Amino acid sequence: MAQPLPMLSLFAALALGACVIATAPKVMPTGAQDFADFCAGCHGLSGKGDGEMAGTLTRRPPDLTRLARRNGGTFPTTKVMAKIWGYTGGKGGAVMPNFGPLLDSDLMPYDGGDGIMSPTPARLVQIAEHLQAIQVR
Repeated sequence: MAQPLPMLSLFAALALGACVIATAPKVMPTGAQDFADFCAGCHGLSGKGDGEMAGTLTRRPPDLTRLARRNGGTFPTTKVMAKIWGYTGGKGGAVMPNFGPLLDSDLMPYDGGDGIMSPTPARLVQIAEHLQAIQVR
């Protein structure tokens, strides 16, 4: 009859472990990880528009490494985030998926280059900063 105590200990340890796992903080992906998960399929891991899905689209995805060059040498942060968010007002043509997980992240004050601090989803900021980091000089 000495076996119930070890079984009880095992169940107690498992229950305690479940509590620790349930309260562990969620780790937010980096901008590079989100780019790989949400954008690389079309834009490629390098951002040059050569992703696996690019050939299936009617228009080739743009080379995201040249955004600053096409904007007079300045990275257009606000425009980039607006495009990802879906507020660019473009008509047809552009096929961008839903980026709900990026937009549902915690908000942070961010100045996208227009001098206005705006509450912005942290993961959206991170992906824009990743795009800024891969610009060709």
